Amino acid sequence: MTRLCYITRNYRNLNGAGNKAKTDNEDTLQVIGARNLGLKRTFYPNKVITFFLDLAGVIKYVFTVRRGDVVVLQYPVKKYFAFLCRIAHLKGAKTMALIHDLGSFRRKKLTIEKEINRLMHADYVIASNDTMKTWLKEHGYRHPLGALQLFDYRSTSQSRKQLPSEHLRLVYAGALAMRKNSFLLKLAEQELPFELHIYGNRNGLPDMNENPKILFHPFTPADTFIQKVEGDFGFVWDGDSLDSCTGNFGEYLRWNSPHKVSFYLRAGLPIIIWKEAAVAPIVEKEGIGITIENIQELGSTLSMITPEQLAEMRKNVLRISERLREGEYLQDAIRQALQQIG
Repeated sequence: MTRLCYITRNYRNLNGAGNKAKTDNEDTLQVIGARNLGLKRTFYPNKVITFFLDLAGVIKYVFTVRRGDVVVLQYPVKKYFAFLCRIAHLKGAKTMALIHDLGSFRRKKLTIEKEINRLMHADYVIASNDTMKTWLKEHGYRHPLGALQLFDYRSTSQSRKQLPSEHLRLVYAGALAMRKNSFLLKLAEQELPFELHIYGNRNGLPDMNENPKILFHPFTPADTFIQKVEGDFGFVWDGDSLDSCTGNFGEYLRWNSPHKVSFYLRAGLPIIIWKEAAVAPIVEKEGIGITIENIQELGSTLSMITPEQLAEMRKNVLRISERLREGEYLQDAIRQALQQIG
C-alpha cells in the first residue's frame, strides 16, 4: 500500500514567507493523511539546536521510510536533499520535490547544471508554476513534472469587506531594503493618482522622500493584516525601476510564485503585478487583478476600472482565497503527481 509521507524540521521562526509556506504545506499534507517520517515539528531559534534536531529527523527518516512510500520533500532541503532521495530509492520508495526556491536563480548559489542534476535525484518535481515547469524541462530535467501555480496560505482569519474611498488604495507589504524595493524612491517623486499604503519598516529606505499619497504603516502580524487591512489592490513589484522589474529579486518574478500574492489574496485584495511575472497568466485567467508592463501606465489602467469590474475582481479573489485557505492548490498538485508516479 502506498503511503504519502513527508519530513518536517525545526523552524527557527515563522516571520519569513518561506517558513510559513512550508509549515502550511505540512499541515495540508497531514490533513490528507500523509505521515511525518521525521521528528515532530519544533520552533527553536537557536542555530545549534536546529542543526541537531534536523539531523536527528533525517536519521529517524532512514529507519522509517519503507518500500512503496512516496515522500514529499520541500526543496531546497539544506544539505540533505540528495541523501534523502538516495535512501528512499534504496528502500524502494519514491520522492517528490516541491520547489519553493531555486538557488540558481535569485541567490546564484548553484549553476543551472548543478541544480538540475540535484533535482534529478527526485522522481517527480512540482514546480512553482507553469513557467518554471517549462524552464526546468528546457534546461534538462527529464523526470515527470507538475506545477503548483499558487502557494496556499492557511489561516483562519477572514478578510473584511472593503468600503469605497475617494482614491484607489494600493497596498505594498514586506521587508523594505534598497536591494529589493528601491523603485519606491522613484515612485515617491511622482504625483500619484492613487494612495499607496506601505506596511514595512521605512528605515529600510532611508532616502525616500515624503509624498502625501504614500502612507506608511507599522509591522502588522499576518493574521491581523488579513482581517483588518483596508485597500483595493495588493501591489507586487520588485527592483529599482518603474519601467520593469529588475535585479535578482525583480527577475525572479519571471519564474517564481511569490508568497506575497497569496497573502494579498487571503486579505481580499485583487493583485497588481508585472505582466511578465510567472503568475501574471493566473491573475488574468482567474480575473483576480490586473497586469502591467510598467508603473507609468498604472494610473491610466486604474482609471479605466469601473466599480462593477472591481466588484467582480473581489468576488473572484474570495473564491481563490478559499482555495488557498484549505490548501487546495497543493492537494491538486499532489493528486496529479500520485497519478503519474504512485
